[in-house]
Amino acid sequence: MIEGRSLIEPLNFTVEEMEALFSLAEKIEKESTRWNECCRGRLLATLFFEPSTRTRLSFEAAMLRLGGSCLGFAEPGSSSAAKGECLADTVRTVACYADVIVMRNPKEGAALVASRYADVPVINAGDGGHHHPTQTLTDLLTIKRLRGAIGGLTVGFCGDLKFGRTVHSLVKALARYSGINMVFISPLELSIPGYLKTGILAERKISWEETDSLDKMIGSLDILYMTRVQRERFFNEEDYIRLKDSYILTCEKMESAKKDMMVLHPLPRVNEIDLEVDKDPRAAYFKQAKYGMYVRMALLASILGVSNA
Repeated sequence: MIEGRSLIEPLNFTVEEMEALFSLAEKIEKESTRWNECCRGRLLATLFFEPSTRTRLSFEAAMLRLGGSCLGFAEPGSSSAAKGECLADTVRTVACYADVIVMRNPKEGAALVASRYADVPVINAGDGGHHHPTQTLTDLLTIKRLRGAIGGLTVGFCGDLKFGRTVHSLVKALARYSGINMVFISPLELSIPGYLKTGILAERKISWEETDSLDKMIGSLDILYMTRVQRERFFNEEDYIRLKDSYILTCEKMESAKKDMMVLHPLPRVNEIDLEVDKDPRAAYFKQAKYGMYVRMALLASILGVSNA
């Protein structure tokens, strides 16, 4: 269904198409050797104009585990962007060499621009504070695997909700599932953008509330989605320093949470989750990172038309 298509934002794929990806990811996880040659001869280009660990390496691991190959760069200084080459020329050139492009760029809308110039599918690995759709696939697969279903949940988003592209993407995707309630926990300066509240949340009649207190709301949550305050998005260092430690999840706070609440985090974390919380069975963020590789394997196999291996 998604063969040859780009993935720029989470609503590019229907719920049914995403569910098909989750089913494929589970099959790949259970029978990994069955898929280790399906992308033989295919090439993935990773164009990362911003730093990345999990997203870039999980995409590269996904392609290599499918039997394909990778090329690309991990920072713009090693590409012709450092010489002033425009994005359109970069992607048109890379599309001559690769079968699919994964790109991260600090500018909102860059992935959409790239998809209009490339002759191969483009996957958005993060465009500024806008979207991160493959992290959303990771988040949804994690919820499905650990909770059994995605609907009927109260999801709390905590931290940097203004600049957090992972939050923006996940809010849009979750709004399409039934019985979802959302709680937005942040300082006023980092609150969820208004376009989401007046847009998809209003259109889908999603129940939501805002608060600046994690302690007050943690007991009502089925999922707590923690995020770091993103230093690279601030124009003022003083504002970052003032807000960076607004919320720190500790074992003491976890005592007030439900026994089956899941803690997710797109990573990297800075200090918003105490290291001791890692020992809590409800801490799911490293499982989340592993599921990210499997869902990206499913995505690449599907886009390249080899998902029936």
